[in-house]
This record gives sequence, C-alpha cells and structure tokens, in this order.
Amino acid sequence: MRERIFRHEYGRGLNNYSDVYRLPADDEELERLDKQHQMFIEVMGGKYPPPMDEVLTEDGSGETKACLDLGCGSGCWIRDVALDYPHCSAVAVDLVPMQAAMMPPNLRSEVDDINLGLEHFYGQFDVVHARLVSSGIRDYAGLLDHTTRVLRPGGLLDLFEFDFRIYDEHRKPYVCNANVMQPPWAPLFMTMVNQAVRRRGGHVDAANLLERWVREHRCMTDVVYREYWIPTSPWARGDDEDAIRQRAFGEAFIKSARPLLLGSGFPEYLVDQVNARAERELDEARVPGYILCQTVYARKERV
Repeated sequence: MRERIFRHEYGRGLNNYSDVYRLPADDEELERLDKQHQMFIEVMGGKYPPPMDEVLTEDGSGETKACLDLGCGSGCWIRDVALDYPHCSAVAVDLVPMQAAMMPPNLRSEVDDINLGLEHFYGQFDVVHARLVSSGIRDYAGLLDHTTRVLRPGGLLDLFEFDFRIYDEHRKPYVCNANVMQPPWAPLFMTMVNQAVRRRGGHVDAANLLERWVREHRCMTDVVYREYWIPTSPWARGDDEDAIRQRAFGEAFIKSARPLLLGSGFPEYLVDQVNARAERELDEARVPGYILCQTVYARKERV
C-alpha cells in the first residue's frame, strides 16, 4: 500500500495521487506539521474557533455530531477534536493516510484528493476545517462551495491560509525577482515557492480572498475574520523560546519546499544556493520578516 501511495523524489517521500500538492508526506514532514500545530495554538490562543463548543454540543436530536478535516496533514488538529469531543464522529481526509500510532475510536482516516469534489460528504458534518491547503487546490472558491454543502444547517466552517509572501517590519510584502540572486534571501525563497505553487496549479492568493468569498456566499453568516503576523525569526523579540521555535519552523519549511521547487523547473544549483542563504539569514535574525496567516470562520444558515 505504501508503494502505491508514496513516491520518492529529491530525497523526500511525496504523495502519489496529486501533481498539484508537492510538499513531502514523510516522517520528517509530519514532525514539522506537529510542531506547526503547536505554534498555531500558541499564536491563536487556542485550538478552536469560539463557536466550536456550541456547534458540537449534543442537542437531543439523536444525530451524532460530526467534524471533517480536509487536508489533515499529520492529523494533530482532528485528533485533538476526536479526544476533546469523544461523543462526535471525526473524519480526516488527506492524500496519504494518517500515520498516528494511536487513533481514537471515533476518528477515521480517508485517502482522497479533495480537488475531485466532496459530493459524497454532502449534508453529513457539523464542522468543516481546512488549514494551509491552498497550495494543493486548483479552485479554492469551488472548494468553499463544496464545504458549505457538506455542512449541516447551523454548522461551522473554519479556514486558515497564508499567501506565500514574506512581509517587512512595516508589514509590506517584499518584492523579489526570482531570476536575480540577491538578498533578502528568505523573501526570495518564498517568491520562488509562490511561483512553484502557481506553476503546479495551486491557489496562492486564496488567503487574501477568503473573507470576501465567505461573506459573499449565499448561505454563510456570522463571518469572523482574523489575521496573525508571525515573525520569521527572532529579529523582533530577541532570543526568547517562541521566536527561536518560529525560526526553526521556517528553516524546516525551507527543507520541505526543496522537492516542490526542483519539481517545478527551478535548477538545483539555484535552489540549493537560495535555500542555504535563506537558512543562514533566518539563523542570523537580522532581516525583519513576517508571515501573514489569515483565518475565517462562519456559520451556515439554519434555513
């Protein structure tokens, strides 16, 4: 089964089902995603949007509450849901199966490419969650429409994305030319990732459109938008533990993106030089940088 699901490129294990999403799916990547999950909990001040408890509370209808995680990655978020809401049914969908050693009995893993549609889930879930999936989605607005059909009336939609840019200390995006080898190196690296995702058909601009799409959707209400500015290195806060962890996360992402860049036409010498210089720049922590993460949660109308 592993031979059918995984393939190895440029020294990393990748999924074998999608040519759009090309970040790894190996043990090293799962460890990075676990650390990323913990970082997001600290940045956001919690695991779930505020309506989560209300939506998943048993209401006496006799219908089991259910939560769907699209593009679950390592499965940290949906595993927490299954443990925190043991009366609920939880489903994790990704291009590879969850590889957790312990799976709660109310959690199941499904292998699927969500680009192909979600018709088989229509009307079955009270919560739909998707985090950082835009690099593997061809039509994010179409995916949003599918998720609203998957939700039951009154259900909760929770989306979280970033826009594949690095911002300066004034929160303006760095403008880099991927054909010119010059610093700042981390923003140049991210510019190359942005181009690579576009070449493969991913929707790199989805984060900046999430709020508008959800607000304009005919059946969504109570829309809440939030943004989180995450430093790329300890330049802004010194060498405190959180900042050092964020720098380590950035360096791990640089390693993870190597197969994506090489598989999208960037020459190996260029990728290796930019990656090495970007890692050194993050380690030296002298260049200001932020990643902008944007999240939207909303409820489906009850009628």
